[in-house]
This record gives sequence, structure tokens and C-alpha cells, in this order.
Amino acid sequence: MLLGTVLVLLLGGAAPASAHAALRSTDPDDGSVVQRAPRHVTLTFTESVGLLDDSFRVFGPDQHRVPTGEATHAEDRSDTARIALPGKLAQGTYTVAWRVVSADSHPVSGAFSFSVGKRSSTMLQVDTGPAEDPLTGGLHTTARYLAYLAAALLVGTVAFALLCRPARTSPLRRPVVAAWWTLLGSTVALLLLRAPYEAGTGPATAFDADALGRTLSGRPGLALLARLALLVLSAVFLVWLARRRDRREPVALALGTALAAGLALTWAAAEHASAGIQVPLAMTSSVLHLLATGVWLGGLVALLLTLRRSSGEDLTEVVPRFSRIAFASVIVLAVTGLYQSWRGLGSLSVLSGTSYGRLLLAKLVAVTALLLAAGYSRRWTARIAAPAATARTAVPARVPQPVGAPAEPEERNSPDTVAGDSDGPGDSDSPDALRRGLRRSVLVEVAVAAAVLLITTVLTGTLPGRAQAEAARQAPAGTLPPTTQVTVPYDTGTGAVTGRGKVWITLDPARVGENGIQAVVHGSDAGLVVIPELRVTFSLPSRDVGPIDAELTDRGGYWSTNAVTLPLPGTWTMKTTVRVSEVDQVTVEKQVRIAP
Repeated sequence: MLLGTVLVLLLGGAAPASAHAALRSTDPDDGSVVQRAPRHVTLTFTESVGLLDDSFRVFGPDQHRVPTGEATHAEDRSDTARIALPGKLAQGTYTVAWRVVSADSHPVSGAFSFSVGKRSSTMLQVDTGPAEDPLTGGLHTTARYLAYLAAALLVGTVAFALLCRPARTSPLRRPVVAAWWTLLGSTVALLLLRAPYEAGTGPATAFDADALGRTLSGRPGLALLARLALLVLSAVFLVWLARRRDRREPVALALGTALAAGLALTWAAAEHASAGIQVPLAMTSSVLHLLATGVWLGGLVALLLTLRRSSGEDLTEVVPRFSRIAFASVIVLAVTGLYQSWRGLGSLSVLSGTSYGRLLLAKLVAVTALLLAAGYSRRWTARIAAPAATARTAVPARVPQPVGAPAEPEERNSPDTVAGDSDGPGDSDSPDALRRGLRRSVLVEVAVAAAVLLITTVLTGTLPGRAQAEAARQAPAGTLPPTTQVTVPYDTGTGAVTGRGKVWITLDPARVGENGIQAVVHGSDAGLVVIPELRVTFSLPSRDVGPIDAELTDRGGYWSTNAVTLPLPGTWTMKTTVRVSEVDQVTVEKQVRIAP
């Protein structure tokens, strides 16, 4: 109840901000018709962006690429991207495909169109290329996941050795070495894949010298280089630590903490925390979140290995220590996770309406399952710690006896000397049984934790709901007003390509008063088709208004009008009549909402 109240208070009054670039506006406006050819194309984003060699591709009415200048920032504003156009542009519709890198290191791309003089007579779809290469994207995501997993294992295992102080650390050496090499390999892979990931090209371009040079000079590349340097220092620290007999020295703990914080900072400096609102606080929260994740989840793996190799006497000290550390880590995760969720969402309304919100809900479910498994493990931890606590608090006093005197009755009747005594420990509370029970519980935690890290990897590469909402909310006054798009499927029963298909109708602005309509007809093969007649009428049965004929005009490839007056708000019935021949036609009804 308290957590829900805090969540509502935090998310209810969020100020606008972003952490993942989204397109705010274009100049010329998307879909506009300008009378004179523009000298530049300018994009404005919700945050600063980095430019690529191929950030802009402009296609003319003939679908051929238009030669352009070099991409730059407009007026030295880092949240803009601009390209110079040739001096003379032919009349018709131009398509602009763009791709930039947001401040949190993730590439974003899109396309829009504008027309010079008049729209092209045939609105053909221009192939602007894929948003990203599937193989490059898959390899990059895999490398990021392995990096998260290895970092958590490395930090957590070393923290377990320093803080929980097991008698034998030899079982932990192999996972530490494996984690170090995995993090090194995944970091090198991320460094090589950075250029093709940003450009949306195949992995074969990873070894291009110019592209690699640009990567090494950018912030994501510098963060990865810093991670490699910290890994070298970490190797030196681990060798030094392995030779120390007393791992409880404050120097070892301080050095380990500094190296772990530095590694976490290489993530925070190149992802969502590095852009948007409250950047210093967000980066601090991100570092603490990553460290707590490593200490808890990586420590679980270390505990699992310790349970297999260590003696029961050692576990009565080690397990309670880790339980206290894990509890503190969960508190840090809860506080920092709540803050990061608020920062990424902005409001509760985008929780279920965006991919970021749905992924966050999935992570919440997985974390809840992880906490339930952790709670079950704490019950086993308490049972393991109980004998040690009893031994410390219940030490019987001995009375001196003469030499040769008979043993005391308590000794002769103690549970340790009487077989089958009912007060003796049962099989379920034996050290081996307790160790097996805790091991199974921790194994479940480790499996769920791997799923949590996988969701986190996808989440960090997803556009936050706050940025998406801000881009939609802050559209400038010069852009086109909101529109309503309706898809009308039709089937006249004939076997021709034009006999069955869809009509895409755009109603602009779908409000009381004068409206414009544009309609494009697609045949059964999804291509544009030419039909002899398309008629659209509007009726409002609840007020006995209509039918009002839109009187569409064939513009050579699409149908349109700019003079449909709808006098009242409400849910109107739009009837679309498609005639494909002299005798074949069909009428389809759709409901459209007209705002006041």
C-alpha cells in the first residue's frame, strides 16, 4: 500500500524531459507543400544527438537520391540536424530518411516527406532501407547481455569473498576468471560493433578503420575504452588479492569498491542516465543500481558454489552475512529502481501504452518472483544460522569434580550420547539437508535473476515512455494539425486486383468545422490501384444530420478534398463507396469520432 502511494505521488506530477532522442519537428513540415524549394532540411529532437556520415538520404519524385551537403548541427544547437539541398529542386514529393545517435548512445531513425510546388501525381513508396541490420542488432544485444551478466558475476563474487569471508575461496576463482574474460570479450565486441550498430549496416563493416576511429572518439567508445582500462586494473587487483591472507583489510575493500564503481560508471555514462533530467542524480542512481544488482545476483552464484564445497560450520557464519548484505542490496535496488522508473515513464498513462512501460511491467513481475524466491531462501538461512546462535548463547556451566568421580547425569543423558533421543536434531534439520534446501532455493533465484538481466538489456535499448510522450506533446505550431486515419477494407467479389483491397482515408483535423480528406486505394497485391469512382459521405444519426458528400476529386493516384464541413461533434458514420467497374461497387461503413 505504501509503495503504491509513493509510486502515484512520484509519477503524478512529473515534469517534461527525455532520455532517448525522439523527433520533435521537421523543417519543412512533414507532409507539407512549399511553393519555393527549401535550402536546407532541419530536424529538431528532444535531446542532443550525434551525426553520422550518412545521417540524411533525400529521394526525389523520381525515387533517385538527391545529392546533399554534409550533415551539421543547425546554429550550433546539439539537438538539431541539418542538411543542405541543391539550389534547384524539381516539383513533386521528396522523401527524407534520417538516422542519428541519441545522447544515451542508441541510434534512432525515421523518414518524412514534403512537396515542392505540388504533390507528385503518383505517391510511390520509397525504399529508405532497413532501420538496422538484423544480424548486427542481434550480435550487439547479445554482447550487451553478456556484459551485464559478466559484470554482475564479477562484482558479486569478489564482494562475496571480501564481505562474507568464506573459509575457502578456491571455489570462487573459476567464476571470477570466467566473468573477467567474458566481460573483456563482450566489451571488445561492443567496441567493434559500435559503428555498424549506429549506421545500421552489417557486421562486416566493424573493421573499417575510419568507422572505428569515429567510434573511439565518441562518448560510447570512450566509455568502452575506460571499461577495458578498468578491467586491466581489476586483473591486477585480483592477483594482488589472491596473494593476501587477510581479505578483511580496509584497503582491499576500498580498492574493490572503487573499481566496481568505475565499471558501473561506464554503463551509466553511455546509457539512459546520461541524458534527460537530473543527470548527476540519475547517474549516481544508475551506479548504485548496478552495484546492488551485482552484489546481490552475483553473490547468489558465489553462495551457490560455496554451498557445494564448504563445511556446515563455515556456512553458519557465511550465510547469515550474505543474507544481511542481500537485504541491504534489495533496499538500494527498490529505491533506485523506483526513481529510474519515474524518470523513464513520466506518468502512469504510458505504463501500458508504450513498449517501455510494458517491458517495465514485465521486469516488475520478474523482480517480484525473484523477491519471493529470496524470501524463501531467508527461511533456510534462518534455520542454518539457528544452531550457531544457540551455541553462542547456551554454554552450560561446569562444576569441578574430583578425579575419578562419575560423569554428571546431564552428560550421560545428553542428546549427543543417547541414540534415538527425541530432542536430537531430525533429518530435516541436519546440516546436509539444510544445505541442500538452501542450494535449491538459491538456484531458483539465479535462474530468475538471469531473466531479469535479459529484460533489463532490452529495456535499456527501448525508447522511454517519457521521451515518446514529450515528442508527441511538444509538436510546434507550424506542423500539420492532428489527423484521424481510417483503414476501410473492401471486397466487390470480383477476381481482379482492384476488386478487393483497402482504402486508407486521412481526415484532417477530425474536428468540428472544415476538414480535409485524402484517400489512397490499395488493391489485393498491396499496390496502388486506379478506380473510376470513390465516394465518401458522413452522417450523424443521433442528430439526424446528413448524409454530407465529401465530393472527392481524383488527383491522379489519390483522392482528396479540402472542403468538408462537419457542423457537430460526435460519432459520425462514414460510408465509403468503391466502384471498380461499370457494374461492380461496394459500400462500407465506419465510425469516426469528430472532436469539438
